[in-house]
Amino acid sequence: MAKTLSSQTLKKNNNAPTFSLKGTDDKLYSLEDFKSKSLLIVFICNHCPYVKARIGDLVALQVKFPESELQIVGINSNDPSYQDEGFENMVKFSREHNLNFPYLIDDSQQVAKSYGAVCTPDPFLFDESRRLVFHGKINDAMEPEMTPQMNVMENNIRKALNGEPIEKDFDPSIGCSIKWKT
Repeated sequence: MAKTLSSQTLKKNNNAPTFSLKGTDDKLYSLEDFKSKSLLIVFICNHCPYVKARIGDLVALQVKFPESELQIVGINSNDPSYQDEGFENMVKFSREHNLNFPYLIDDSQQVAKSYGAVCTPDPFLFDESRRLVFHGKINDAMEPEMTPQMNVMENNIRKALNGEPIEKDFDPSIGCSIKWKT
């Protein structure tokens, strides 16, 4: 496990890079398919203890908002040949964790590079115009064994939906490094 802090490539108000990726439901998804008022794109994977610790928080977050207000999208950009990664393991992970949002494979790793994603989880929150409003942590639990006390992402989603300013548009998340192909 290579503990990594997210870094800032996309800046506030930058447009979400487009993509066309296959989901664990075998459907093809593009950025334009999501019509919600806010869009949370989170780079995740199957094996990372940080993702495993926060995946239930993401599932619960999606439940708190109607799809018209928030759509979460998980993207796996890890090298598919890395242990416990790859499409079949994504399908299994999706079922085991009852994911209520699309989980997409970025096997070329180009989407992660276009977003500047470097760790898992690495969340990017976009407004209705698909401009970046926040890049950072899901909550204040920075280690897998910690219990969240503050729901950073939920608070920022509510602010974005209400047209309120988000004080800190970049608040680094922490997790395992994305496993890049060699």
